[in-house]
Amino acid sequence: MTTHPFLDGKSKALFIGGRWQDAVAGATFETRNPANGQLLTTIARGGATDVDAAVTAARAAFETGAWPRFSPSERQGLLLRLAGLLERDAEDFARIDTLEMGSPIRHTRGSVALLVDLLRYYAGMARGIEGVTAQTADPAMFACTLREPVGVCGAIIPWNGPLWASVLKLGPVLATGCTLVLKPAEDASLAPLMLARLAEEAGVPPGVFNVVTGFGTEAGAALAAHPGLDKLAFTGSDATGRAIAAIAGANLTRLSLELGGKSPNIVFADADLEAAARTAVIAAFANSGQVCSAGTRLFVEQSVHREFAEQVARVAATLRIGDGMDPATDLGPLVSARQLDRVDRHMDDARAAGATAISGGARLTGAGYDQGFFFPPTVLVDAQDDMRAVREEIFGPILATLPFTSEDEVITRANATPFGLGAGIWTRDVGRAHRLGRRLRAGSVWVNCYNAIDPAMPSGGMKASGYGREYGRAHLDEHLENKSLWISTR
Repeated sequence: MTTHPFLDGKSKALFIGGRWQDAVAGATFETRNPANGQLLTTIARGGATDVDAAVTAARAAFETGAWPRFSPSERQGLLLRLAGLLERDAEDFARIDTLEMGSPIRHTRGSVALLVDLLRYYAGMARGIEGVTAQTADPAMFACTLREPVGVCGAIIPWNGPLWASVLKLGPVLATGCTLVLKPAEDASLAPLMLARLAEEAGVPPGVFNVVTGFGTEAGAALAAHPGLDKLAFTGSDATGRAIAAIAGANLTRLSLELGGKSPNIVFADADLEAAARTAVIAAFANSGQVCSAGTRLFVEQSVHREFAEQVARVAATLRIGDGMDPATDLGPLVSARQLDRVDRHMDDARAAGATAISGGARLTGAGYDQGFFFPPTVLVDAQDDMRAVREEIFGPILATLPFTSEDEVITRANATPFGLGAGIWTRDVGRAHRLGRRLRAGSVWVNCYNAIDPAMPSGGMKASGYGREYGRAHLDEHLENKSLWISTR
């Protein structure tokens, strides 16, 4: 039986207006460990009525009560307290993310440390919100801009990084003075609920942070359609993002979208091939491939393609697959049977289309795997750009290797996708790095590295990978209005 202080045998409630409460309809759903199928707990299944109550509480907190009177320094202090509490409880948060969505404990421990740093970054930014004065044509007119909180925000987050996504959505809300209604993914709701408990302890006023758990078709759809939101942020698939954009558009709700990807990772023959191979494995298979910016299209210069693909396969074969709670595990399970079936179908399609797996290639069965959702890191050769496994986001550990012969060719092929989230370049030629970095249509381009991230650097997508930016000052701007103030001095 799994032991964890948050798994106390009681069903987990919604957090609305500073109170823990059951869903109005009384419904619940189960959450299970994807490594072994073990029941972790039951969670309140919120619906439209619960979402409305949360938005109402968030509106009241934004317009009245203590929160509108918080100074920037008070918001900074609150964020610093929250960061300290998260640091205190880091091991509990790492374990709950691992138990519920399968990511290896070494990965989730590292993530919590980065999130503590992220909250402290937002704490600093809370004191840096400022407008400008303008010199107008009329010397008797004083004109300036004010940066004010946009208001009540909604956020719908995915299951592949529940704590990460929750902190990323909450940080700028607290820094700017907005309020938030968070709808976690039904496959991973426990870390967001634990974060709400921590926010209570940190002194976040009632109604400023609300969590409504439930299904996307119920609570998620109700939040996207709610006319009481001033801003909505969504992280997830491009198909769901399109649907949410259509729904939110009816209310002219301000929207930011961080959607899927099919990111190219480009390796030239002059690169440090050993480092490139090690990083290509991490870029494609971290979190069992359940990363939106995963580098799953590996373009390799023709002269070294086959040799490099085999090197990547050898590195991938060394990864230890198993229960994420084992500190030696490199790759945990996929989040659900549904996701495992999706990856399996893509593998079947790739094989039928002529691709060959030189590592992995089939779901894992047998002792230690039968009760979980395990798929090994898979490296494909003989892949073509028009194959489904090369065109579509799989969200699983399948990497396609693709040879190329010139800069112009690889840029054309790398950009020939509806997505534009991330891209990698491996070369010792600085001029080439600059040329290709400018030509790649992606929100982030990494040279001789992959998936580098820092609170100060904005992240987001182009094309079908969404719009808006997270991290950095740009993330605060997503939560602020620009108001022009004119004062006649006559």
